[in-house]
Amino acid sequence: MSHGTNAGGAVRASLLLTLGLVMVTACRETPPLTNASARLRVSQEHVTFPPAYPQLVREAEVRVENAGRASLDITWSTLDMPFTAEGLPTRLAPGDAPVKLRFLPPAEGHFTATLTGTAPGGGTVTLVLEGESRPVPTCPVSTACHLAHFDVASELCVEDVLPDGTACDPGNACLIQATCQQGRCKGTERFCDDGNACTTDLCHPLDGCRAVPAPPCPGDGKCQVGACDPKLGCGLAPAPDGTFCGSARGCDAADVCIEGACLRRDLPDGFTCAPASPCQGAGHCQGPLCERPPALALKPDWTYDANITGEDLHDVLVGPEGDFTLVGFFAFPLMDAAGAQPVLASRSGRRCMLWNDRLLCMDMPNSGQVSLLDRSFGLPRWTFDLATNRPDFAAQASTLFMARLAVIQPDRLAALFEAYPDGQDRNSLCRRYFLVVLDAMGHMVSAQRLEDPLLSECNHPHPFGVVSDAVGDLYVAFSQTLNQGAPLQPGAPTLLMAFSQDGVPRWRKTEAFTAGELAVVNGLLLNERGTQALRTQDGAAVELASFPSGLGRPVATSEVLVSLPAPTTQTNGASAWSLEGHRLAGLGPTWRYTAPANVTFISRELRLATWPEQVGAPPETLALGFAHQDSGTPVLLGVRARDGSEAFRCALASPPLTRGGAEILMELGPDQLVLLDGTTTCGDCDPPFAYSRARFQRFQMPGIRPASEPWPGTFGGPGHSHHENPVQARSQSIR
Repeated sequence: MSHGTNAGGAVRASLLLTLGLVMVTACRETPPLTNASARLRVSQEHVTFPPAYPQLVREAEVRVENAGRASLDITWSTLDMPFTAEGLPTRLAPGDAPVKLRFLPPAEGHFTATLTGTAPGGGTVTLVLEGESRPVPTCPVSTACHLAHFDVASELCVEDVLPDGTACDPGNACLIQATCQQGRCKGTERFCDDGNACTTDLCHPLDGCRAVPAPPCPGDGKCQVGACDPKLGCGLAPAPDGTFCGSARGCDAADVCIEGACLRRDLPDGFTCAPASPCQGAGHCQGPLCERPPALALKPDWTYDANITGEDLHDVLVGPEGDFTLVGFFAFPLMDAAGAQPVLASRSGRRCMLWNDRLLCMDMPNSGQVSLLDRSFGLPRWTFDLATNRPDFAAQASTLFMARLAVIQPDRLAALFEAYPDGQDRNSLCRRYFLVVLDAMGHMVSAQRLEDPLLSECNHPHPFGVVSDAVGDLYVAFSQTLNQGAPLQPGAPTLLMAFSQDGVPRWRKTEAFTAGELAVVNGLLLNERGTQALRTQDGAAVELASFPSGLGRPVATSEVLVSLPAPTTQTNGASAWSLEGHRLAGLGPTWRYTAPANVTFISRELRLATWPEQVGAPPETLALGFAHQDSGTPVLLGVRARDGSEAFRCALASPPLTRGGAEILMELGPDQLVLLDGTTTCGDCDPPFAYSRARFQRFQMPGIRPASEPWPGTFGGPGHSHHENPVQARSQSIR
């Protein structure tokens, strides 16, 4: 009982003590705080705004705090422009209040200001404001009929389409009075006429009007040949007397033209009874026999061995006038190499081709650039740099470089750029690709990143095939790469993409076959490793009775496609090399040339040439290739494209160099043939024969010409193909 009484007294004493302490404390807080500076505060004393541009506002927020228990009256200093403050409290109850700060620079420069707040009895606060106004970025050069400007609100370059009717630069000297039409620069074709009906009047996109000899006028009947009058144009004239006109060709009885009529005659001694070939003179009648002089081996009249000069030159380009340019992998091109005064280019490039009579080089002088050089002086006419024109593309890549180039039209060039993704180096198997279309002046017509699930796979997707057709549409074949390092081996499936001449996507599809170089002929798209033909119109498969086996990289006239030579088994079980021609309608076989048993083809590619076999008659179109004869003697073989008959077989005076292989490649010029041999690295590499020091030889062959059929040539990747003659000769269409 006494224990409980004592506990209750202790509790009452404790409660009284606590109440007394609370009352004393409350009495002491009634007067104002002695430490006044602790009552008025700001959440931060220095505000730095993000970089801005003139007339672009930046905002920030601070909080003004009254840390005491009584309201404060606050006086604020004037805030200098370009800073403003919204919500500055002049009377602030205990607690805090938000203040919105703005920075709106009128021009470029660095700006600072100080805002001071004073509360009598509450202290003073200071807020320093700082902001930078940078120059408005310059947007990349826009494509024709588009104007890019920097939008300060979104901080992005925005492209606007110019109104229809706005004058524009078409990038083509052959188009006049050009105006914008629905975002495209279109003009009227310049009229070129030299007043001579026997010339073809063309317009060069860089140089304007020019005239070239017109194609031969067609004949009519056996003994009427085409003739041209400068004022009247094409007509007919009697064929030269002695022109063969019938089936009889013997010296004792031949069907020949006499004063425009086809008559059978006994030919006199000395009559030209057989045409000359590049290595054998014409045949002449001696009694009943047509006798020909012995064939002579072809001998070069000019040789340039880069192994002796110590230059990494491994390819030859033949200009329209027959001059030679020697190029190599990141080497300085040597122009007019066979002339009296060769010209060394002022810059080095990774690969080069001819376009519009100029030298077009990729990755020149730096990666991600394309330069067009005048061949007379070796100086650039223009240089296009992707990173400068499309910095948004460059921001997606750690390294930009060229993958392929393709001639589309005289004023359209497809440049396919390759890139390692941002943050990755050359060891990466991931890739990004950008397709840019340029006009003849190097202006950007269009640009886009190519995107597809196949291209997003990190297995080094690569453009193994690029080609354009006669109307200017572009086709690209991508596939994964099965290995690392050269030569790249393509896999399957193949992604095929089609674009218009301005780079507008047309169609795309994936096929099961392995990717390879592409060819377009007669509305068909062919892949060198493909198993079917596709329609260029929409990519649909074409039903054919048969597909050429071993198609390879074919050549074609307007009527016949010639596939690469291949060994075949004869009826007697023996093996022989053959060359096959296929009708363009349906690609069915139309002829087969079987080489003699002692002849083995060694050509990796064929060339089309025209050859005058008879005076007054149209020249024959030949498929040219190289073979070994007997004990390995190299021979140039010409087969008529119309029927597969052999036109000539000419031996070379000296064997090819074999310091790296037996590769023999050729280029044709007017009245001449240029051979390349002695390469020391693989022809399937990209580029072919990189770092090789090849030997170049010229052979005079009066009358031979490179054929201009039937599609524009392309460039890049494995192979030795960069022909622009068909493009150059084609008249310019109106855009």
